[in-house]
Amino acid sequence: MTVPELSLAILLLLLTPGPTNSLVLVAAAERGWAGAMRLVPAELAGYFLSVLPLSLVGAALLVDHAWLQRSVTLAAALWVAVLAAKLWQPLAAVAGVKSVGARTLFVTTALNPKALIFGLVLLPSSDRLGLNLVLFAALVVLVAAIWAAGGAVLRRRGVGQPRALFVLRRLASVWLAAISVMLIARGIGA
Repeated sequence: MTVPELSLAILLLLLTPGPTNSLVLVAAAERGWAGAMRLVPAELAGYFLSVLPLSLVGAALLVDHAWLQRSVTLAAALWVAVLAAKLWQPLAAVAGVKSVGARTLFVTTALNPKALIFGLVLLPSSDRLGLNLVLFAALVVLVAAIWAAGGAVLRRRGVGQPRALFVLRRLASVWLAAISVMLIARGIGA
């Protein structure tokens, strides 16, 4: 893949709504764009925890141990289900507590199924892995900024108000629950 083709593929996959993007959106709706952007290092660390080993040795490992891919998928499904349950809680139960912290975003991103695609398909390269990883990191930051901007817009339009934030959290919870069910189906069927 050429660098522009790789950039487009990474960008499109990163922009796809998923657990990490949903959490960045909720974080920005709760604390604004800058508050959500302070979580980006945790997102990058989570991606690199998964992507780097996969890019270096992952393909051979997963070919030899198919059960490992199923296990990772099911672990991701369980974590996303826990996040869905957490976001479903009434605001009174989590009053004063930000629903998305650095640790939550880190673990969610490390278990994000997109990391498998990045680490096994898009980023590995014998001659330019370093460049690919730098490009990937820059695009992660860009996409986080876009999702955070969406959350900040919602905040300015009143989503920071208790009722609107409650609805946003419930919508994110339902979305994450649906992702969890899809991951479970993929993990069992894989």
